[in-house]
Amino acid sequence: MMLIVDKPAGLPVHKGPKGGETLADHLDALRFGLPRTPELAHRLDKDTSGCLVLGRHPKALALLGKLFASGAVDKTYVALTQGAPAADEGRIDQPLAKRSPHRGWWMQAVPKGTAGAQEAITDFRVLHRGDHLSVVALSPVTGRTHQLRAHLAHLGCPILGDAIYGGASRLPGGPMLHLHSRRIAVPLAKSGPAVTATAPLPPHICASLQVLGLVPEEIGAAADRWAQTQEQVPRSA
Repeated sequence: MMLIVDKPAGLPVHKGPKGGETLADHLDALRFGLPRTPELAHRLDKDTSGCLVLGRHPKALALLGKLFASGAVDKTYVALTQGAPAADEGRIDQPLAKRSPHRGWWMQAVPKGTAGAQEAITDFRVLHRGDHLSVVALSPVTGRTHQLRAHLAHLGCPILGDAIYGGASRLPGGPMLHLHSRRIAVPLAKSGPAVTATAPLPPHICASLQVLGLVPEEIGAAADRWAQTQEQVPRSA
């Protein structure tokens, strides 16, 4: 019914105007005996790595679509940020709106009540607070375009390697985006535990953590423990 893959950073999920390799080029190899190729149940940005859910047939896609749309799927990300939120744990409740009508996927935080803005809510926990770089676990309650990236930039701690929202230069040769979909929990059954999966932190994030004197496996485990506490408490937007 469902596949969860570990998408590499830098691999877009759909064809773009510039062409090039995409995840769609590899979906046929994931049929595993079914007549149809699996399809995306949600999306990750090109430069975001980690857990990505695929539906194996139309009925599965319909169910997964409802689960994602209703906010029933718990998602946990790990990010390296320039600076950190003031609080060690909390909720970012800040609407997002398009920055420009010509670039609909560029978002910005706006005051509540702004015309055209969408409600956007993110829970977070600081896993490591450094002098310049910190590590933050994130759980989006809503699922807006670039929500995590725009929310952290709004707090003054953009994600390392984010050329759009302030975490890197837009010139070539800068750091890769340090945002990883670490864990996902999908409640397929009406009763019983959700199906959960985790993806190991990718090499570029592991290298940065090691420079900070941190153990990647320990950071991943800390994010998982926080995620489990979040999953046990019903959340509402």
